[in-house]
Amino acid sequence: MDTILTDPPVPLPSRLAVGELARASVSAVSSAIASLSPGLGRPLPLDADQVAAAYGSERHLRLDGAGISGFAPLSGFWPTADGWVRTHGNYPHHATALCEALGLPASAARDDVSDALRAREAAPAASAVREAGGVCVLVSREDPAADAALRRHPLTEVSPLADSRPRRIPGAEESAPLAGVRVLDLTRVIAGPVATRTLAFAGADVLRLDPPQRPEIPWQHLDTGHGKRSALLDIAADRPRFDALLADADVVVLGYRPDGLRRLGLEPRTLAAVHPQLIVAQLSAWHGAYSPRGFDSIVQADCGISWIESSDGRTPGALPAQALDHSAGYLLAAGIMTALRRRGEAGGSWYVRTSLRRVAAELLGMRRTPTAAPMPAAAARTQEFDVAGTRVTTVAPAVRWQGGPEMFRAPRPWGGDAAEWW
Repeated sequence: MDTILTDPPVPLPSRLAVGELARASVSAVSSAIASLSPGLGRPLPLDADQVAAAYGSERHLRLDGAGISGFAPLSGFWPTADGWVRTHGNYPHHATALCEALGLPASAARDDVSDALRAREAAPAASAVREAGGVCVLVSREDPAADAALRRHPLTEVSPLADSRPRRIPGAEESAPLAGVRVLDLTRVIAGPVATRTLAFAGADVLRLDPPQRPEIPWQHLDTGHGKRSALLDIAADRPRFDALLADADVVVLGYRPDGLRRLGLEPRTLAAVHPQLIVAQLSAWHGAYSPRGFDSIVQADCGISWIESSDGRTPGALPAQALDHSAGYLLAAGIMTALRRRGEAGGSWYVRTSLRRVAAELLGMRRTPTAAPMPAAAARTQEFDVAGTRVTTVAPAVRWQGGPEMFRAPRPWGGDAAEWW
């Protein structure tokens, strides 16, 4: 991965080169915006402190002046009878599934889960949680051969799906290179929403759709909702409305697992066959057909990062930020901009894809340091908004640019006619 600047370093110190990964990922977006805006002349400059602040945005988020906790009580590392596991219980249905798999009531506390896992071996415990619909993996050692094999695949895949006539970006201008581009955002958590937030920052009109059965965690929605509209829509139950939105979109960004895409008829080639000028972007936790539920912290634990970042070699550690998520988001946004440029030049529907696991392999192949320095407090540019009566303070985008929309439009009132959402 190439970077624009080498000094000063992005203050995300760890044994792995997280700061370098962050700079390279945001630089990819900077270069992509420049390629769509010839008047800029060169990629946008990067502010190392702001990049670090954006990667740790949840640390700076304030709701009515109060901070938030990035992880729920049932998310974290747990010792077992023969090793360690990591769970993710931020979403209530995942926490409930974890408790169910361990034979605990849904109201179980951390101590209850800790006692239950200490009495079990790691592998069968993790398997039981996954089978129940929860999220749990072994905290594993790195596999250099597996990482080297992954690095033979593109970090961000951009490939043709279908032929069509060229279609340029509707209203590209230097102050908003993606003006007129309509994006349907079917992602959640961090990586996908960071990608679509970045597209909105470059001028795109982004509409995020969440299923009404399982809405997003409120603080997470606020942290990544800059410049978007949002709505609740049950795609399976109201497919005509979704198809009408899709027919009018330039880009759809998918965050569902492969089985979910199949169930909803959202496989990339299926979409491209009906909409031959559509850019289909897909983000997943894992690479290839492997598709358990996954999050940044889960991938870190699975691929060996947690042991590399251990402070004592006995207790697993973590990266100084959700760096796989944020990097994947910026890389996916850059890939989407590349696909839009290619569609304008040669036509066609294009497929853009990356995964947290592929980003992890990239990080594991970069330089390392013997010890991690303390995490400094990065200087953050923040923005404040009133959303539904709540005063929200968020970190400004990682890329400094005059012209990007600063308005916070999400979450707006949900429902109403589809036409109102655009």
